[in-house]
Amino acid sequence: MAAREFERATPPAEPDAEPQDESEIRPPGWIKRVLPRTMFGRSLLIVVVPLVVLQAIATWIFYERHWAAVSWRLSAGVAGDIALLIEAMQLGGSETNTSRLLEKAAAVTDLDLFVSHGERLPAPPPSSGTLLEEQLIQAMQGRVNLPYQIDALGDPHGIQIKVQLPDGVLTVAVPRNRLFSSTTYIFVMWMVGSSLVLLAVATVFLRNQVKSLRRLAAAADGFGKGRPVPFFKIEGAVEIRQAAIAFMKMRDRIQRQIRQRTEMLAGVSHDLRTPLTRMKLALELLRDDPAVEELKSDVAEMERMVHGYLDFVRGEGTEVPVDTDISLLLEDLAAAMRREGTPLSVAPPPEYVMPVRPNALRRCIDNLIGNARRHGSHVWLSGVAVTDGIDILIDDDGPGIQPAERDLAFRAFFRLDPSRNPSTGGVGLGLTIARDVARSHGGEITLETSPQGGLRARVHLPN
Repeated sequence: MAAREFERATPPAEPDAEPQDESEIRPPGWIKRVLPRTMFGRSLLIVVVPLVVLQAIATWIFYERHWAAVSWRLSAGVAGDIALLIEAMQLGGSETNTSRLLEKAAAVTDLDLFVSHGERLPAPPPSSGTLLEEQLIQAMQGRVNLPYQIDALGDPHGIQIKVQLPDGVLTVAVPRNRLFSSTTYIFVMWMVGSSLVLLAVATVFLRNQVKSLRRLAAAADGFGKGRPVPFFKIEGAVEIRQAAIAFMKMRDRIQRQIRQRTEMLAGVSHDLRTPLTRMKLALELLRDDPAVEELKSDVAEMERMVHGYLDFVRGEGTEVPVDTDISLLLEDLAAAMRREGTPLSVAPPPEYVMPVRPNALRRCIDNLIGNARRHGSHVWLSGVAVTDGIDILIDDDGPGIQPAERDLAFRAFFRLDPSRNPSTGGVGLGLTIARDVARSHGGEITLETSPQGGLRARVHLPN
């Protein structure tokens, strides 16, 4: 059972706290907050950004150079045909010659031509503001020295140009295929389509690479929580394979060290208990004497200390995690503590099943309840489901621990109790064993101020 306290005569040491994550110490800049957080998202961004930049540059060059030049030449050709037709009409003279000229010009130039004698130009239509209309306006200004109007919105299949002649209005319907090349859309569609195909191929390859990393991360997370990690297929890039092989070797080394430690402790346990048993038998054969009673008390204390040390070093041993209902475990533990005379109130959470080492978790909570019982008159045991797991709370109404000394209380063999009486403070391993068990499940224990006035021990177990 454990001790909340350590010897004041011992110089204080650094708290045995987990190193704080750098991301929690220094908040990320705005660039990192905008960028994707997953490796898949960032790798995909590395592929997409150059692709988009390349497409943007290619599109700008195409529109600025090729498309603008082609559009200008086509518009200049239409304006030149209109200028030449007007000059020929002025030289033709009679209406018969003009009609014949318009028919031949329409057949040769693919323009729909019509002359309205005695009319004037109507009010100008609204401008479309497109590059095509701007190019045509510039071409007409350079080649036709007569008033004109351009209507690019009236006919969806073409553009209508009206030129004011001395005796009427020349109306020219220009098909859109004479003013721009359809290869523009083909180029854009080809560029976008090929980019989408390349992006899809890159996404498939990146997903396969990230899948190997996710499998390795899941294996490392499960092993850190004390769960069995079966052999998984090593695949992916060379660096990912090297990391997976290194992890498997590390897992085997750690498991081998745990087995060796457990076997060594079994021998140490036998070697220590044998002389203690002989000493107890020898003391029982001696006559009643105050010195004999003191020796019996010392032997019993030594036996308790040996059990405490062995529990600390053994940790979870070879126990295999199994799916356990935390609610039932807390209720069973509370019933056992009540039978021992512990005044305890329990508020179990709703059914919550997760893989844990039930015996090790019982020892962890038992140590915390024993610690709370030793320093308080009543104990409250409860469980609360949180976002990433479950929190088990042990509250008491005792004197508590000052915030500055809470981290030190987890150090092995330290006691806040100035006396060496094991009945008031144990051997100083209870909280250490409890934290070791919680961390072997991937969780943590923190000490807080209890709403009951004493100390609260919060055991967090992640999913």
